[in-house]
Amino acid sequence: MVYTRRIFLAAGVAGAASSLLARAQGMSLHLSCGALGVKATQTEAIDYAARFGFDSVDADGRYLGSLMPGDLTRLLDSMREKKVEWAIAGFPVDFRKDDATFATGMQTFSAYCAGLERAGVTRMTTWISPASKDLTYLENMRLHSRRLREAASVMEDHGLRFGLEYVAPKTLWAAQRFPFVHTMAEMKDLLGEIGRTNVGYVLDSWHWYTAGDTKKDILGLSAEQVVSVDLNDAPAGIPVDQQVDSRRELPASTGVIDVAAFLGGLKEIGYTGPARVEPFNEAVRRMPPEQALAAAKAALDKAFALVH
Repeated sequence: MVYTRRIFLAAGVAGAASSLLARAQGMSLHLSCGALGVKATQTEAIDYAARFGFDSVDADGRYLGSLMPGDLTRLLDSMREKKVEWAIAGFPVDFRKDDATFATGMQTFSAYCAGLERAGVTRMTTWISPASKDLTYLENMRLHSRRLREAASVMEDHGLRFGLEYVAPKTLWAAQRFPFVHTMAEMKDLLGEIGRTNVGYVLDSWHWYTAGDTKKDILGLSAEQVVSVDLNDAPAGIPVDQQVDSRRELPASTGVIDVAAFLGGLKEIGYTGPARVEPFNEAVRRMPPEQALAAAKAALDKAFALVH
């Protein structure tokens, strides 16, 4: 798809109204510069969010943990003035390799969480690889539940919720010998094995679509089980089982993914939290930062305008 200024302006016609709709539903329009290929420091991201009408931004945990108390206070005061809040922080521990690597990462994890807590960040997320070349499904389940339970326990001590995202395209989970969690139902099993009340779902419309999940599946969740939300669309003319994870579209741009049903389900369960675009789209990544941010905001506005 070619993204032009005319498309951005057309998509943004309902911008103010749909932003208000998102907020009325309790969701915040989340700016994730990294997901758009936009390089920005923490302060630059906050300024971008205020300028382009986003409600929340990614939290750079290492940066926040490095701030002296006075500098952190000034940053938070600036955010309040700009009406920008925190969305999510990334999970910094490498849990996909051997036990020694995981143990090393966990040594500094409590301090990382403490820095987020001081800054008022309450959500952290990561994604689950949908296949393994070495571990069977059961072996992988045991490994993930043990490691992520340990991490979630530390997060809970610092008031943090932990969101896990399943990755659904068949082109990924069928590419290695042993498939692993790649649907909402399987993620429910993993969350049950982890057994911590502060652990929940990252729901991405892209993975929801490629997994064959439905609005009914979302309605089976409670709002408290959803930690964060990603919105995307899929290229037209490609069978669902042939969709490639790195080739997505901005939400509500092709109509392949039923974003109205996806957001409608979240609205019905009363989800309150961040919603961002994560298109992994080369055209967007080639845009100048301001153009990419305007395109992302217009796409969010268009998606929320479809929900009644």
